[in-house]
Amino acid sequence: MAVTLMKLPYAYDALEPFIDEETMKFHHDKHHQTYVNNLNKLVEGTELEGKSAEEILTDLSAVPEKIRQGVINQGGGVYNHDLFWTEMAPEGSTSISEGVKKALSGNFGSLEDFKKKFSASAAGLFGSGWTWLVWDGHKLSIENTQNQDSPVSEGKKAILGLDVWEHAYYLKYQNRRADYIDAWWNVVNWDEVAERLGK
Repeated sequence: MAVTLMKLPYAYDALEPFIDEETMKFHHDKHHQTYVNNLNKLVEGTELEGKSAEEILTDLSAVPEKIRQGVINQGGGVYNHDLFWTEMAPEGSTSISEGVKKALSGNFGSLEDFKKKFSASAAGLFGSGWTWLVWDGHKLSIENTQNQDSPVSEGKKAILGLDVWEHAYYLKYQNRRADYIDAWWNVVNWDEVAERLGK
């Protein structure tokens, strides 16, 4: 079965005023759909056809070299966005559990220190890419990836990811990436973060 576009778990305008309805429509319906379409074209007729983006990205050595970079780009675009939509929720609909606070404080000093470090990393990322909270099997860390590269390809677990491609924020925030990052914290789905940490 081909990879399909994930349905948003909320309405397009549910993240207002922090992430606007128009951006959500373009981002999900156009950008994410394009990654889905392109990944399906790349893997059509190969042994990868029918596998999920995560399954493919987890074992890049099984991807034929001639399509590998394309699969990294398009498959990453699918997988990263699938995580991104679930890692957001309407303001106030989730709360930070004590377990999440303890995990973040133990690795970064405090919850506020974590937010500052994560935001600084996202603001400082040159060009297009993502900022992640990842688990490498031993500890939590904050990492940036370029383009649609994904931590899962390095054997890491993505706990929280922020899309800092311009298409994620430019309609509302123009070049003010820092404002977009600050606004995004209002819609982080802390229940999802807790579930991912639990795993």
